[in-house]
Amino acid sequence: MRPSLVVALVSASLCTLGLAPDACPDPLPARMADTGGGTQLITAQASSTSATSGTVTWWDLRDGQWVQAGTAPARFGAKGLVEGATRKQGTNTTPTGLYDLPFGFGIKAAPSGTRVTYRAVKDNSWWCQDNDSTMYNRWVEPLPSDCRSSQSEHLISYTTQYVYGLVIGFNYDRPVRGRGAGIFLHVNGQGATAGCVSVPEDAMQQILRWAAPDRKPHMAIGTADGTTAITRY
Repeated sequence: MRPSLVVALVSASLCTLGLAPDACPDPLPARMADTGGGTQLITAQASSTSATSGTVTWWDLRDGQWVQAGTAPARFGAKGLVEGATRKQGTNTTPTGLYDLPFGFGIKAAPSGTRVTYRAVKDNSWWCQDNDSTMYNRWVEPLPSDCRSSQSEHLISYTTQYVYGLVIGFNYDRPVRGRGAGIFLHVNGQGATAGCVSVPEDAMQQILRWAAPDRKPHMAIGTADGTTAITRY
């Protein structure tokens, strides 16, 4: 074993045991410029903008310290990640940035203990992604006449991915047409996503039980370093 690796392992062990706090890096949220102002945060971090997988971690702020509440492997867009402010719709990229989480939804009933607003996916539930519609980037029931079905998602059709989900507030408050619609945190499908972030089903259940609206949870999406580094937010 290389000496440098021995040192790294010893340091990690000391951090875990709490014996060398000065040598331990601050938790990721503590190194961020902005966490949304609440006391809960989800971080979705990839190694680079070309990565299609990474890690989702959810955190609690307790007594001034960020504490990890859970973590899970994550999947990102098939074309990687891109700065949210310049993203283009239909590019299969996940938008980086700091976002609120407007509400949860799912084909299955909300997990016991869920506190966020949770919408049941029905046969007539759609997410309008038609740039010409007045309901662009909105949940609609039923599909309005100015929103083409070919440009939208029939939510109940995604029988695996939308078993459980949380809306990520990307391009949501004041939608910019052409930037993208329907970006969610949802259950894994077969592979990379079309721009959402996905995690295993059990992790999605845990997140829904954990999220507390009065603690203003946000989600930060980014990379480990570079211009889209998650610590920028």
